Amino acid sequence: MADAQMENLPEDQQAPSGPQAFLNRVIGQRVLVKLNSGVDYQGVLTCLDGYMNIALEQTEEYVNGQLKNSYGDAFIRGNNVLYLSALPSA
Repeated sequence: MADAQMENLPEDQQAPSGPQAFLNRVIGQRVLVKLNSGVDYQGVLTCLDGYMNIALEQTEEYVNGQLKNSYGDAFIRGNNVLYLSALPSA
């Protein structure tokens, strides 16, 4: 729905926005997870919790932009996460 159309809807009918809505939208999609250490992980986001603990499938580990390892499943502790970003669809 276009932004102009969204503005005309009553507040209770507008799509939710904010971090929680974003995280709900990207579950099941490919994401980039950047750690405080600078290491990047790319994979399919399967779940996360309120502490930002993250579970990924089809995970790839990148160090300095170079692919270092591939994992089936990866679990990342939330206190190591700098940010999570959606990747473009293939």
